[in-house]
Amino acid sequence: MPVPPIPTPLDQAGSFPFHPHRPFSFDPPIVNGGENEWLFQRATWNEIQVINAKTSIELWIPRRFVGGVSPVDDPVMIVGLVKELEVNAGAVYPHIRRVIEMPRRTHDKPPAQAAARPAAVVGIRVESGSGMRIVLGTVATGLLACVAVLIVFRDGTVGSRLAMSAATQIDLPFTAQDDYDSIVNRLGPPADDRFRSSGGVRYRRLWYSQESYALILVDGHYAGARDSYGRIIHAVQSLKNLR
Repeated sequence: MPVPPIPTPLDQAGSFPFHPHRPFSFDPPIVNGGENEWLFQRATWNEIQVINAKTSIELWIPRRFVGGVSPVDDPVMIVGLVKELEVNAGAVYPHIRRVIEMPRRTHDKPPAQAAARPAAVVGIRVESGSGMRIVLGTVATGLLACVAVLIVFRDGTVGSRLAMSAATQIDLPFTAQDDYDSIVNRLGPPADDRFRSSGGVRYRRLWYSQESYALILVDGHYAGARDSYGRIIHAVQSLKNLR
């Protein structure tokens, strides 16, 4: 016999005896969701379905994003969200506010250019014999070290090229039988959770910032992992077509 789903505040919002279609608003409002006036439709174990009272757009919202209901419903009942959400291609995702770098003024110089100034020339008195060879060798070594440091600070891409030269394979304790719940039980909730499509395949990307890798789920099950550069570091099925 099937077990009925766990009720949410919205389940009860749509079951008032004299207001079967009682409107409510989300706090904070859903980005790109239109007018902040919604009606509860139905619920499953993992999601609830709501419809916009003005635009008739229907959305499925994961239960973990739904918070409490305000005790005061005048002029409208408020349903809290634990994260700010946005609508993208008909699906709901956590909203990410991106930081835009302000353009530099033409007369400003970046710190990297200041660090690349040539070193001052220092006069060196050369000794004779073996002492001269020792002094010259020491000076040459010091000059090479200074040039190497200046190149590294001037061209910050050197370090990134070395870091991206090869992907380090790691042994993660996941198989094709693992799903979202088993992964969260091991690692906890991800820092970022969103659905994507690539090559006709819809997959789920779970980003764990502390470990600096993303776990990829295809058809609800674990497929592999990528590092912060997008390189495959573990896989139980092919991830080459997923970007």
